[in-house]
Amino acid sequence: MPRTKFRLIIAAKILATLSVQGAVHSRSTVGQEATSSASGSAQVSPSDRIAALQAESASTNQPQFGRWGPNPEKYSTWTTHSNRLVPIYSFGGNLEAVAGQNSVYRSEAALNKLYGKVPDATLNKSAEYFDQTDVYRLQKMAVKQGKKRIILMVFDGMDWDTTRAAAIAKQGKITYDSGRGTGLDFLDYQVAPTDFGYFVSSPHNNGTSANVDDQSVTNPGGKTPGGYDPRRAGYTPWDAIPEATYPISTSENPHAYTDSAASATSMTAGIKTYNNAINMDFSGREVVPLARDLQEQGFAIGVVTSVPISHATPACAYANNVHRNDYQDLTRDLLGLPSVTHPGSLPGVDVLLGAGHGVLKESDGGQGKNFEPGNRYLAPGDEANVRNSKEWVVAMRTAGKLGSEVLTAAASSACDNKRRLFGFFGVAGGHLPYQTANGDYKPVRSVGNASSAAPEVYSRADVDENVTLSEMTTAALDVLAARSDRWWLMIEAGDVDWANHSNNIDNSIGAVLSGELAFHEATRWIESHGGWDDTLLLLTADHGHYLVLDNPELLAGE
Repeated sequence: MPRTKFRLIIAAKILATLSVQGAVHSRSTVGQEATSSASGSAQVSPSDRIAALQAESASTNQPQFGRWGPNPEKYSTWTTHSNRLVPIYSFGGNLEAVAGQNSVYRSEAALNKLYGKVPDATLNKSAEYFDQTDVYRLQKMAVKQGKKRIILMVFDGMDWDTTRAAAIAKQGKITYDSGRGTGLDFLDYQVAPTDFGYFVSSPHNNGTSANVDDQSVTNPGGKTPGGYDPRRAGYTPWDAIPEATYPISTSENPHAYTDSAASATSMTAGIKTYNNAINMDFSGREVVPLARDLQEQGFAIGVVTSVPISHATPACAYANNVHRNDYQDLTRDLLGLPSVTHPGSLPGVDVLLGAGHGVLKESDGGQGKNFEPGNRYLAPGDEANVRNSKEWVVAMRTAGKLGSEVLTAAASSACDNKRRLFGFFGVAGGHLPYQTANGDYKPVRSVGNASSAAPEVYSRADVDENVTLSEMTTAALDVLAARSDRWWLMIEAGDVDWANHSNNIDNSIGAVLSGELAFHEATRWIESHGGWDDTLLLLTADHGHYLVLDNPELLAGE
């Protein structure tokens, strides 16, 4: 399907479900610069209610539909993660082996093994929730049971409230106020056996320091220990939070909230560790992630992300490092090149698709002595090695060429020639263009910890020359299947987290809907390639933020 037609169909579907009036943006307008007001916010069409809500809330810092943080009087008082329970949806299997009566939170012995001690107020003999490390165990159990295809789909930062906000906006009505819910494809999909649960994402600790040059850690154990007190944070993700400051570790006797590195390590390697660790235990010892274990058994390995290829979550699929910010070395592990942690190199993944293109730096103190000036995520020398390798087919953002066509041609070549596939796209911020709630690419003002509250503005080329998460998902599935009948794939909708850090509900909903389309493409591919008997798909988040929907009817347009 031509890229213009594909974009228009997607935008039309989203606009229809949002009840937005007016014509869908055409190819000639979707990427053009938005008109800016004196305040730095893009002017918003009155019919685009989510963008209007975001723009007004950002401008006044007064809550309307809801707010970010513990203060009900302000729209934005917290711009990072929280220690809230995280939802998970399984397809092709269930969660019974780890949930409810099998929860580690019901057992002192299990908690002691998990955290190295029993954290204060964390034992809960009636816990229905389980632990994030159980996501790793569910994948291992599936392989042991004979599953040949494992998909771990991570909507980075998508807690229960973020999911609900997207469902309300898409349906134009409030569809649920507890439980799994309805209104999004992954909430409603019933073709495969499916289950729903929620888990604790708290890390081993926050406050451990690391040196990337010698790959050492200091202060193991950190400053704030992990744990979860349901009496202060809630027994379910939809509970009102009893102690407002507890989930952000600012109350008395706090438990640490996780970052994306520690949380992704839990899901890929099955351990609790310190914030910033990429597949290292709390003392700085390397652990082997599931993907590398499976690779030794003949599985092909794929990693897809809408944010930089070596950000914390995609890096944890395969790499090791004492600190998540050592981006070029993490990319080297993913590509099978010599790195600070693996001078002899790892085998490398079979598919690596994501963003980071165009982000240039002359120096970067977080990356150590072997940092190469140039692209922050892909060192120039490493790019040359991959381009010159007979193992890889490379697809990069190319001036004047449609990203979808570049990727499709590369994926086809990789399939035909049994080669690996590397795709590198993005805009100036290091991510794919933000899709907003109504399906266009015109973000409005943010409030959070973005480098600027002013909205990102995309040229036509920014949209045309890039790809979507859905397109990368399909390409990855095709190439993995061509390389092996057994494979493991991580798909990350990383822009959900970036939107939530910026306290931008328009970007957040758009990112969830973009990820939903990738889920749809994955399930469509599975249905047409043998069905669910050999497949497990786990869709979840790595952590939550602090979105509270006080007046969700406003998101529905009521």
